[in-house]
Amino acid sequence: MKPDLVMLVADKDMEHALRGLLERTQALQIRPIKVEVFVHPQHDPACARQGVAYLSPFAAQFRYGLLLFDHEGSGREDTERRALQREINGRFERSAWGHRARTVVIAPELEAWIWNASPHVADVAGWKGRDPSLRDWLVAQGWLQKEQAKPERPKEAFLAALQEGRTARSASLYRQMAQRVSLRHCRDESFLELKRILQTWFPAKA
Repeated sequence: MKPDLVMLVADKDMEHALRGLLERTQALQIRPIKVEVFVHPQHDPACARQGVAYLSPFAAQFRYGLLLFDHEGSGREDTERRALQREINGRFERSAWGHRARTVVIAPELEAWIWNASPHVADVAGWKGRDPSLRDWLVAQGWLQKEQAKPERPKEAFLAALQEGRTARSASLYRQMAQRVSLRHCRDESFLELKRILQTWFPAKA
């Protein structure tokens, strides 16, 4: 029997985040799956340009394939996120994958997934027990407006929070958050698309 899923992602942060997510099959409402993850050494631009070609040799080896990268930094920012997904999905459909492979373009970048009301974000960033709270600090520093759910510049805000919290940046932080943060609170469109794809391909057993 073929392994379930092969994934190509743009960097180690994304790899760790997805590995952490896929450990939470019950929260994702999918069955346990066997997955292999590859990181493209040339990151987002190469995923956008060459991701289909990179994954094509795996079409006979895996049941499904996924390509994920950030819209920002991809070199395709002039194309709207959903239009870019449709374009790349069309390439998959004309390849050996057919309809068994899909693309998820994250706008503007992966960090958009992590900002929600969960206290685990602050804990992982080194803000547990600190005063002011992480949210209040983000507002005071201009990273976040009071009425906003997440910063407009999610990556820069996260890196600034890590620096202020004296927490060294590492890919493992993304896995920790993916393992702990409530998935119900993430309303990011690309994240919800990923969940729908996984639920369609790997439905939870009744």
